[in-house]
Amino acid sequence: MREISQSSNSLDIQPMDIIEQVVSANDWLFDRSNDQEMAVQVPGHWCDFSLHFAWNEQAGAMHFTCAFDMRVPAERRQAVHELLALVNEKMWMGHFSIWNDEGLPMYRHALPLRGSFGPSVEQMEDLVDTAIDECERFYPAFQFVIWGGKTATDALTAAMFDTVGEA
Repeated sequence: MREISQSSNSLDIQPMDIIEQVVSANDWLFDRSNDQEMAVQVPGHWCDFSLHFAWNEQAGAMHFTCAFDMRVPAERRQAVHELLALVNEKMWMGHFSIWNDEGLPMYRHALPLRGSFGPSVEQMEDLVDTAIDECERFYPAFQFVIWGGKTATDALTAAMFDTVGEA
């Protein structure tokens, strides 16, 4: 693609500084090893989530993952891959995948920031909120497939069932 304008690739705001503001405001545990990466632990309803932010200066983009605290056994990988295809059809932003080395299901998203002055606090809050909401929403489907032995279709149907009221 041909570049239309000559813009600076450097940002006025360091993306990790903005993320650190969001993380600190929520009192989440984090480890910022450098200006390009940060790991964060977030408590969820179903499990704890491991967030990872990686800034790529050359691409001008923030790569973000939110991993479940669960492992996919080798014998359930095919069924989980079928579930991933169904779940990803329902996604508006980001997508789910499996980190093959560790067998971890995770939400992934990349945020391009080239030509901007950097991410806003609101953008980072939305990124994290969306990831956690989607992970909470689909966590039961992953559990049903991995530990319940359900098919991807049955697991997704059961997980998407909305209950009304309380017993």
